[in-house]
Amino acid sequence: MKQTREQIPPFAQQCYDAARKPWQASFDHPFVRELASGELSVEKFKFYQMQDARYLEAYASASAIVAARCASPQDKLWFIDSARVALVTEGALHEEYGRKLGYDEASVAALEVTPFNRAYQDHIVAVAQTGSLVEAAAALSPCPWLYIDLGRSLLSELGEISDSHPYADWLRLYSDPQFETYVTELCEKLERFAAGATEAERERAVEAFVIGTRYEWMFWEQAWTMQQWLP
Repeated sequence: MKQTREQIPPFAQQCYDAARKPWQASFDHPFVRELASGELSVEKFKFYQMQDARYLEAYASASAIVAARCASPQDKLWFIDSARVALVTEGALHEEYGRKLGYDEASVAALEVTPFNRAYQDHIVAVAQTGSLVEAAAALSPCPWLYIDLGRSLLSELGEISDSHPYADWLRLYSDPQFETYVTELCEKLERFAAGATEAERERAVEAFVIGTRYEWMFWEQAWTMQQWLP
């Protein structure tokens, strides 16, 4: 995030603190380490990208559900735009890699979603449908927040991203300041929703955030192992 850790709103910080262990596990995952070094196999990256394209469809659906539940027109517009970012901004990255790696919209639509990916999608959509607004925002937060945190960390680690790096476009997108702004605004909404929630709702929101962070680790894992359903 653009803010320092001290500037993260208190409830967002509480969520982050509860998820520190799985959060760090994503940074240490071999898929992420090899992506950063450029050693990750093209086969695994393609598997990840195609699964991610399907996940982003669910993220857009969950954002649209939250938009419909918001009373404030400004909040409605923000979550509608969140759905758009998932499908358009991040979708453009998938289109570019699709041309390079040999997949398209039709092959993504025909893809069998992995068990871990399916579980993560079900989590964010179910909480968006049945949880309070603070729970829904908390369930959606780990994906963009962890990605920008990871992207900035890898940029700092690499110093600069060479055009010759096989995953330069991915690294540049998720260290882009526009995502910092998005996450800052999401955390502000999370904070405002928390202020109007009950203690039980806030507790469930922290749990939803931790679960989402664990699913983020599982998403790297399903790509690393190229997870398949058992017969």
